[in-house]
Amino acid sequence: MVKFLKPNKVVVLLQGRFAGRKAVIVKNFDEGTQTRPYGHALVASIDKYPRKLTTNHIMPTRYTLDVDLKNVVTTEKLDSKTKRVETRKETKGLFEERFKTGKNGWFFSKLRF
Repeated sequence: MVKFLKPNKVVVLLQGRFAGRKAVIVKNFDEGTQTRPYGHALVASIDKYPRKLTTNHIMPTRYTLDVDLKNVVTTEKLDSKTKRVETRKETKGLFEERFKTGKNGWFFSKLRF
């Protein structure tokens, strides 16, 4: 089977509090991890810090966002609350920089319903 959920791929969240919002895949775990034995992905969105979601709750798009989040968001940084807040601020800074330069404006606009 072809793996289409890759880092920097834009997805739309389908369930939960952030349903209908766009996010970027930071890291994909197809086989799962020891703590989560199911396939999931670490995503970064505009409204909240990166969250883990099962792959059934996201819809991939054909677009990619060329922001390097792999070095900023790691699973070790998401273990404690203080590191998580720090990571969220770094991610927010990268997204704000992208928004101010005017690149990828479609990512920062709302979806039409």
